[in-house]
Amino acid sequence: MQSEDFSNMVNWDNLFKQSSAFKNSEPFSFAFIENFFTDKFYNNLFETYPKIEDNWVISSAMSKYQHYKTWNNTHINEPDKPGNDPSFSEYFNKLKRYAESEEFVSNFRKFSGVPVSKSRTINFVSYKKGGFQYPHIHNSSPSTLIIMLYFSKGWNKGDPGGTYMATEEDESKMIFEPYNLNNSIALFHDGPMAAHGVRYITKDVTRQGMQIILEEYDEESKRWSSDN
Repeated sequence: MQSEDFSNMVNWDNLFKQSSAFKNSEPFSFAFIENFFTDKFYNNLFETYPKIEDNWVISSAMSKYQHYKTWNNTHINEPDKPGNDPSFSEYFNKLKRYAESEEFVSNFRKFSGVPVSKSRTINFVSYKKGGFQYPHIHNSSPSTLIIMLYFSKGWNKGDPGGTYMATEEDESKMIFEPYNLNNSIALFHDGPMAAHGVRYITKDVTRQGMQIILEEYDEESKRWSSDN
């Protein structure tokens, strides 16, 4: 069976150019990559980003206010099941299939040095006016990469909305915040120092995004590294 053609989707050179910066950042590994997707594929994603409607879940805990939607209504914390979701465009379904491929995962493994082996979850995560997420640390496992992908054209530099990195669970300790949310990604190696959050959005805007979590998976035990 012929494998699916995933060429002309991602500018991998732009990712690998930031490999050294990622591995040498402190106090945890993180990076910001612009022009992650090829222009044509990115425009197809941007034009078909799903409209935030009533079928999106609103997470309104004390620590955050955000909108999210999963593939085939999988629980936000449960691993995705392979396959398409007909409610999303062909381009986003293709992106999901690519994120589940060995090529995609191995490129991020090579870039980061983190022993990820599979895509665990792929979700749409967006913020509107009033959206935020307090700085926090997951520390789910030492073999987890968290990737935020942005699809927001015309974002003003300095405006909140991108996931910032911090030295502590304190917004005043922020050390980096994405300034361009148009065809860019921010990612970090999960761990005990990986503090991150989203500043409160005061403007009437929508930050369109996704989150992909890559993680080590043991085929023999059928367990993710975060299950331990």
